[in-house]
Amino acid sequence: MTGEPKTKYRPIMVVGTGSHVGKSVVAAALCRALARRGLDVAPFKAQNMALNSGITADGGEMGRAQITQAECAGLAPHVDMNPILLKPTSDMGSQVIVLGRAVGNFRAAEYYRHKPKLTRTVMAAFRRLQGAHQLIVLEGAGSCAEVNLKKHDLVNMAMAKRAQAAVALVADIDAGGVFGQIIGSLGLLPPSERKLVRGLIVNKFRGDPALFASGVEFLERRTGRPVLGVLPHFSHISLPQEDGVALERGQMTSAGGGRIRIGVARLSHISNYTDADVLAAEPAVELRWVSRPEELAGLDLLILPGTKNTLAALRAMVESGLDQAVRAYHALGGRVLGVCGGYQLLGQVIADPHGVEGPPGQAQGLGLLAVATVMAKKKTTSQALAVAAAGLPLSAPGLLAGYEIHMGQTNALEADRPAFVVTSRSGRAVDVADGQVSADGRVLGTYLHGVFDNDQLRRGLLAWAGGHDAAAQSLDYAAFKQRQYDLLADHLEAHVAIEPLLEPLGPK
Repeated sequence: MTGEPKTKYRPIMVVGTGSHVGKSVVAAALCRALARRGLDVAPFKAQNMALNSGITADGGEMGRAQITQAECAGLAPHVDMNPILLKPTSDMGSQVIVLGRAVGNFRAAEYYRHKPKLTRTVMAAFRRLQGAHQLIVLEGAGSCAEVNLKKHDLVNMAMAKRAQAAVALVADIDAGGVFGQIIGSLGLLPPSERKLVRGLIVNKFRGDPALFASGVEFLERRTGRPVLGVLPHFSHISLPQEDGVALERGQMTSAGGGRIRIGVARLSHISNYTDADVLAAEPAVELRWVSRPEELAGLDLLILPGTKNTLAALRAMVESGLDQAVRAYHALGGRVLGVCGGYQLLGQVIADPHGVEGPPGQAQGLGLLAVATVMAKKKTTSQALAVAAAGLPLSAPGLLAGYEIHMGQTNALEADRPAFVVTSRSGRAVDVADGQVSADGRVLGTYLHGVFDNDQLRRGLLAWAGGHDAAAQSLDYAAFKQRQYDLLADHLEAHVAIEPLLEPLGPK
């Protein structure tokens, strides 16, 4: 009968024995699998540290992993799903974003002083989500057993206790030492936290899982917890990466291997490089991550992605010789595209007088676009609609969807040749020129992230890079993403028992 109250469930929490063990992927898979069962499920991560972020409909900034998880659950992302986002600007400090808005740059000691207030913020966001949905899937961060960080914990077992969640502990067997990971992590948890752990997931297994049967038996006997599943390593599913760990480990690969050769520069403090995900998925594209001058040889297109610290990224390019290599690549006829921080790098001058991304300073950019950038104290964050500007090399019909996340303001120094015209920001009508195109038509910069997810514009990009025939066969990216989410849920349900984590609590 319609109108009956829906059953509420105990929250499920995915924690890990370390970073990059697969927490985000397992949480996303749970969101998709449970949503396919008809449950109203929403993701939550109290505090995320990542340079990949996105923008909600009302202009709030949140972690990319929780946006992916929301999409898996069939929901529009909301900042309550990730109330605190830390974006590292250096080895010692991060920009702190609370409920979607940047509140400043802090070192760890400064940040921890705000913990009581932040705990209240986190719990208020969690309670709002819990009140609106049947079931919340929470995600931890890094290791759940970092004893030196215990008193400052907002996101791991302290959050599990506050939520009274049913916890799944994920370990990475591919990294080695899985028995030590699991037994050591559980051994370091106090009894009040250990009792919340309902089961174990051994992730990234290679080979025949039957060969690990004795390992499962040992873990269950030693820990007193069931192994919910042994999840095989996969290569047939294409998912956005949460942070730069996979890139550092050389695990970012192209699904295509086609004849259009696109390079993406591995900048320092690289951010929002998920802009390249759609290109990696294109059958016509061979995507390479480049960090050395010689790796630019043979490219049809070079992309400079975002960076959270543009001046630091520029210094690293100079030290490696990549700055000169980019100029030489362009001089020999190469095409270069910069997004956000990459757009700033292409200009004549980059100035940070207020020190919003690091120490105050100014430097000469790569000089491939006649623009100058000044970092502003106020951050621009919006979902955006835009149209391709007249004469754009990769023109496309109709409105294009993307998003903006930038501190800088960039202005033309010579004749203004914008790449796009933004017509809407977070639902508000505007008329704002964005980006710039060089006089020779071979260099383009924009502040619009996610714009290449638009199929028509991406086809224009591939044609601009020299693949007119391949561009005509470009994929439907929205359908492709949904298919990946279903494949992920299929993979989880084939190998992991979800039912031990599901505990009905009563009507909503």
